[in-house]
Amino acid sequence: MLGELRPGDRVPAERELAGRFGVARETVRHALRDLAVEGRIRRQGRGTVLARPKVVRPLAPEPTVEDGSGVVRSLLSWEDTEADAEIARDLELPLHTPIMTLERLLHADGEPIALERIDLSLDRFGWLRAGFDPLGSLSATIGSSGVEYGGATERIETVLAAPREAGLLGCRPAVPLIRVVRRGMDTQGRPIERVAALYRGDRVAFEVRTGGRIR
Repeated sequence: MLGELRPGDRVPAERELAGRFGVARETVRHALRDLAVEGRIRRQGRGTVLARPKVVRPLAPEPTVEDGSGVVRSLLSWEDTEADAEIARDLELPLHTPIMTLERLLHADGEPIALERIDLSLDRFGWLRAGFDPLGSLSATIGSSGVEYGGATERIETVLAAPREAGLLGCRPAVPLIRVVRRGMDTQGRPIERVAALYRGDRVAFEVRTGGRIR
């Protein structure tokens, strides 16, 4: 039935589906819940609609660059602060070292899909204040300055959405989100950036590219 619909089309109500397929409404309710978890349908107002296909994002070793997925960014904040213990560890800086922090919201098809926070050493990358477009590609700008990316590590886990995060991402509080913490390195092994992003699991899938022959 979903194959006959287009993204944004309304899914029939539980009562209609139960009659159409000759099953109990509770059975329909469980099926709809499973489809929502898979990201194939989503709530919109008082009804349910067919969701758009998930946005596929690459994981390491590629830096965060333009990937042709139609993702656009909006800037929430850009401020100078100090490194806490976790950020200091990932950027290999002393505790309370001045850093620069950008917070951006990523959108696809007009919907928010991710909330990202980028932390950089203020001493090393403070020059970005003069000419970096915060809605553009940070890795491309840094790369054009002569700093060459040598690789990255990424930690992936699931977390529950806090009220502010849920409001920005358009989901309910306590909904599971995918948290990806990326640590980009240059060719000398020095940390470039720390990017902590929260993704909506119903709108984003991840792809890992590996070398070698597939058997």
